[in-house]
Formats: sequence, structure tokens, C-alpha cells
Amino acid sequence: MFGSNKNKIFTERKDTERSLISETVSIDGTVNSSGAIDIAGLIKGPVISSEVVIKDTGSISGTVEADRVEVHGHLDGKISALNVVIGSTGVVKGDIEFSNNLRTEDGADIEGFVKKSSSAGKKDSKPVGDFLFSRSSKKEEKAKKNGKPSSTVNKDTEALV
Repeated sequence: MFGSNKNKIFTERKDTERSLISETVSIDGTVNSSGAIDIAGLIKGPVISSEVVIKDTGSISGTVEADRVEVHGHLDGKISALNVVIGSTGVVKGDIEFSNNLRTEDGADIEGFVKKSSSAGKKDSKPVGDFLFSRSSKKEEKAKKNGKPSSTVNKDTEALV
């Protein structure tokens, strides 16, 4: 009687649910969600989600990729989104790349470049780990030890050498 409905409840949940990172929570690392995230606490690291809302008390130090981003707290990093709203208490120290709409309220503080792009927003094609972390080659590790860059840029052609 009760067991048959129990499994049905969990399988019928949709990705439209919101997650809350409360004021008492601090996360050091990548946050990746298919649903919406309300952030009232602190995140140090990239955030990838369908919707990100940084509340007045919220703070992110890292990049944000989403379909919709709303900032009422602090963001120290790049935004890449379809739609962006910077509220009157919002502070963004980083570049904003959007493809549909950008709205700023009176009092919004932006320190960075703003660019309208056709490709801004959440990227579903790659898993998070593919572009965040990579192993160094032996050549790069040796160059690091010697204090030299592992690759240089040809100033005439702007190509990596």
C-alpha cells in the first residue's frame, strides 16, 4: 500500500526544483546542478547550473555558467549566461558575457567588461572536469621548474610556438 507510491514520488521529481545554499554554508569546489540554485552562503569555485541567484548575503569567487544569472550579492569572476540581472545591491568584479538580455538596477556595481555574444550560457556538451583540470605534460613541468613558460606566442602571427 505505502511502498508502491514511495518509489513513484522520487521518480516523478523534475529538475525544476531549487536548491538553497544557506548563509551558514561555505563550499570550496565546483558546484554543478541541472536545476536552479539560490546562493545565500559562500562558494569558492565555478558554478554551472540552469539558473543561479546570488542573494544579498551570497558570494561566489569563481566563474558562473547558466541560462539565467541574477546577482544581488557579490561575484568575483566571469558570468556566461543567456540572461543576466544585476540587482541594486549586486556587485560583480569580472566580465559579463550574455546572449539575450542584460538588466541592471540602480545601484548595481560592475567592474569588468560586458559583451553580448551568440554563444554565452551554460555549456551542456562537456563535463565540468574536462575544462577545469588537466594534467601537465613533462615539458610543462620541466619549464615550471626552470621558471620558463612552456609555450610562447609569436607576436607577428599570434600563434602558440
